[in-house]
Amino acid sequence: MSYDKQKVHNRIKKILYGLTGITLTDNKDIMISNRIDKLFRNTKYNGDINDLLDMVESGNAYVTEFINTFTTNKTHFFRETFHFDDLKDRVLKDFIDNNKSIHMYCSASSTGEEPYSMAMTVAQANNDYHGNIKASIIASDIDTNVLEYAANGIYKFSKSSKEFPNWIKPQEFFKRRVQKNLVGEEVLIKVKDEIKRMITFQVMNLNDPHYPFKKEEFDVVFCRNVLIYFSTEDQNKILKKLFTHLKIGGTLYLGHSENPQDLINYCKRIGQNIFVKEKEIF
Repeated sequence: MSYDKQKVHNRIKKILYGLTGITLTDNKDIMISNRIDKLFRNTKYNGDINDLLDMVESGNAYVTEFINTFTTNKTHFFRETFHFDDLKDRVLKDFIDNNKSIHMYCSASSTGEEPYSMAMTVAQANNDYHGNIKASIIASDIDTNVLEYAANGIYKFSKSSKEFPNWIKPQEFFKRRVQKNLVGEEVLIKVKDEIKRMITFQVMNLNDPHYPFKKEEFDVVFCRNVLIYFSTEDQNKILKKLFTHLKIGGTLYLGHSENPQDLINYCKRIGQNIFVKEKEIF
């Protein structure tokens, strides 16, 4: 199938930005080429790429498949472990000491490893500090496929994996499943129901003008390694929206290459990309 490669790439970038706010830079052209084939597989469409994009752009068909194809989902359990150390030993210990429940938001669920890591941290903090705090976690993503994967809670796991911190014993939070044809030391593991029950997965676009949350609803917000897919201007807009839903004294965790931008005068940095909200934006 022949088409003007650069025009199609530019059109895909424009459509994706319009639908999600995600900016694909010029160094993503190889990725776009590879995912055009994936788009045809996902839609089972056998016509011209521009006809397919016409339908997406008009909203008549294949919008979900388009978004799921061109968004990136890269994650693992306890990524940037120091954030979970802080969550367990500072934030959750304080909630346990004061016998309060905690409400948290994960803004980029992807395949679920981050919100499940948050939930496991709650369970471990209860064990470590003899607590019984209740936690509720809302985890959102724009990709419906990864949310379905996350809700299933089944993962491949290697016994030699280093992604879990030394204070987590995976066997306490997962059940092993029997599966043939896995490679080497790999096994299938499934998140236990008591961990799953803490989390609600939902579809949400961070670029939407308003979020379906109350003002100052959350005690903790994880917004890590997702802002890098947005322009600087849109990053700032997203952070301001998230900030309005974070309580005074609440904690915002950002990814290693992200910064709080215009929020810096309204929060206090207390660790590596860990920020505590001190006052509201007026």
